[in-house]
Amino acid sequence: MTRTDYVAVLASVAILLPATAGLAQDKRSAPPSAPGASQPASSAASAPTPVYKPPVRGAPGGRIGGATRGVARDVFVLSVLAPDHTGLTAVEQPSLFWYISNPISLPLELTVMDPRRAEPLLETALPALRQGGIQRVRLADHGVRLEPGVAYRWFIAVVADPGRRSRDILSGGAIERSDLPDALKARLATAKAQEKPAVYAEGGYWYDALGSISDLIVGTPGDASLQSERQDLLKQIGLRAETQP
Repeated sequence: MTRTDYVAVLASVAILLPATAGLAQDKRSAPPSAPGASQPASSAASAPTPVYKPPVRGAPGGRIGGATRGVARDVFVLSVLAPDHTGLTAVEQPSLFWYISNPISLPLELTVMDPRRAEPLLETALPALRQGGIQRVRLADHGVRLEPGVAYRWFIAVVADPGRRSRDILSGGAIERSDLPDALKARLATAKAQEKPAVYAEGGYWYDALGSISDLIVGTPGDASLQSERQDLLKQIGLRAETQP
């Protein structure tokens, strides 16, 4: 398969598959405390629980892939952390989140497709993983800016055979930048940091809800309640915990 053919395959993927990806702590989060150990005070105890309400105008497209797969000695669960419709962001350079159950020896690649172009907006190799779990890619690190009103598609690929890209193991999602409504903008202006995930989620801004709660987890990695809230948020879009292979 030529590179042009491979790009065409990415651009034309539209079949939605059920997600079975397991959930784990952010790769910068602290490990669970031992039984009986004292727990840190929860910074999110008084914050509302995020409840995601998909946008009414939900554009077509959404998450694909997300199954347990195996190549040679590598067996893993792979899934982007995206809804089964085009998720919204108000940010020009948002973060994209994805999950892999354990480190693998195969190369990883991120591709972002603009539906108005034949060539990828971004196509880059990802660093080798030191551990499995929830992973984050900041588009700002790659100089990528999203334009409003465009439903971009993005993919994480495990490259099983660099000479035969049709054998890539893919998981992908869709993202669209959309300006915040005035009412939502006003709520965010007065909301505390721990309240913002719920505000974004209720307003239908999936990527910003996930990004803001993940920022809180990075700031207080020992807060088990934040980890639980993020898992609950992911379950709301059909991503559920499962035993790692």
